[in-house]
Amino acid sequence: MSKSAFCCRSCGSPDLRLILSLGHTPLANALLTAEQLGAPEPVYPLDVVFCSNCALVQITETVPPEVLFSDYLYFSSFSDTMLKHAEALADELTQARGLGAESLVVEIASNDGYLLQFYKQRGVPVLGIEPAANIARAAEAERGIPTLCEFFGAELGQRLRAEGQQADVIHAHNVLAHVADLNGVVQGIAALLKPDGVAVIEVPYVKDLIDHREFDTIYHEHLCYFSLTALDRLFARYGLVIADVRRVPIHGGSLQIHAMRADAAVRSAAVQTLLAEEAAWGVDDFAFYAGFACAIEALRADLRTLLGSLKAQGKALAAYGASAKGSTLLNYCGIGAETLDFVADRSTYKQGRYTPGTHLPIVAPATLLQEQPDYVLLLTWNFADEILDQQAEYRRRGGQFIIPIPQVRVV
Repeated sequence: MSKSAFCCRSCGSPDLRLILSLGHTPLANALLTAEQLGAPEPVYPLDVVFCSNCALVQITETVPPEVLFSDYLYFSSFSDTMLKHAEALADELTQARGLGAESLVVEIASNDGYLLQFYKQRGVPVLGIEPAANIARAAEAERGIPTLCEFFGAELGQRLRAEGQQADVIHAHNVLAHVADLNGVVQGIAALLKPDGVAVIEVPYVKDLIDHREFDTIYHEHLCYFSLTALDRLFARYGLVIADVRRVPIHGGSLQIHAMRADAAVRSAAVQTLLAEEAAWGVDDFAFYAGFACAIEALRADLRTLLGSLKAQGKALAAYGASAKGSTLLNYCGIGAETLDFVADRSTYKQGRYTPGTHLPIVAPATLLQEQPDYVLLLTWNFADEILDQQAEYRRRGGQFIIPIPQVRVV
C-alpha cells in the first residue's frame, strides 16, 4: 500500500505502506448484553500502515468517537498497577513543580478520576475532561473530581484559556493514540498550558509493539502507535518541545513525554539519546516494520496449537481479562466458546456481559476458584504480575496461566 485515499493523521502525507492486516473485527470494547447476542455485530477493517514521511504508525479506519467513547466500560481504577503509577506520578510532579492551592492540573480523558484524585488529596485544584458520560458521572459522584463531559481539541483548549483557565500540568495518558485529530489535540494543549507549564503524555511505544509482538494492542480505539521521532515532529508544529522522555512498563511498554513551550524547554539527554537510538534502529525505514506480519502469524499458530492440544486432552480452559487487547487476540486467532468456557474480570461494569465477536460470558474472578479450570489464557498479560499475585489460590490448587505475548508460555 504505497498510495491510498487515506492520508497520515499527523502530517497529511498519502505515502503509506501496509504493515499488517488483522481482518475485519468488532469494536474491542463493545461488550454485549444477553439481549444483543442474536443481533448482527458491526465489524470494521483493522489495517496498520507506516507513514514514510513522518514515521507515524497508524490504522486506516476511523470509527466515530461518539460510537467508541460516549458510553465506555474501561475504568482505570480497577487496576492496582495503574493506581500506583498514578499516585507516584502525582507525588513527583506536585513536589518538583511546587504545586499548591493556586495551581491547576488538567487531565485529558480523565476516566473515573483515578489520577486526579491524588492531586486533589494534596490540595491541588483539578479539572477532568472525559467524553464518556457514564465515566464522567462516576468521577464526580465517587471522587468529587470536577469533570467536563466533552472531547478535547483545539477549540476546547482555546475556550478554557479564554475563560482564564491555564494549566500548570496537563496529563494525557493513553489518549493521544485514540484521537483522529492529532493536530487539534496538540494545538489545544499548547493553548491550555501556562507559559512554564508541562504536558505529561503517555502512549504505547511502537518499538515495544514490534519487538514484543504486541499485536493485540492494535484495535479501533488505538488509531496511532508512536515513536519519539513521530511525536517530536507532531509537537514541533505547535511550538512545543519534548523536554524529557521516559520508557515506562505500563501497557506492555510506553513512552512518557514531558512537553513544554519552546521558550521554556531545555531538552534532556534522555531525549537526545532516544532520538539517536531510533535513528539507529530505523524508525524512518519501512524495513524495520516489514517482518511484523509474519511474526504475528507464527504466534497465532503457536497459541492455537497449544489450546487445541489441551482441549483434545480434555482440559478445561478459561480466560482472564475482558480487555480490548483480549478482544483483538481472540478474534484474530479465532478463539471462542468452542475453546474457552468464560472470561473472568474484576470490573463489575463488565461482569454479566459478553465479549465482542466471540460471545464469551464475563464473570467475577471468584469463578476461577468455583470452577477451577485447568488453564487460564491471560488476555491482560500487561498486568501479569498483579493478576498472578491476586490469583495465588487458584494457582496453589494447580491452575496454570497461559501468557500469549511476546511468546506463548505456561506459568
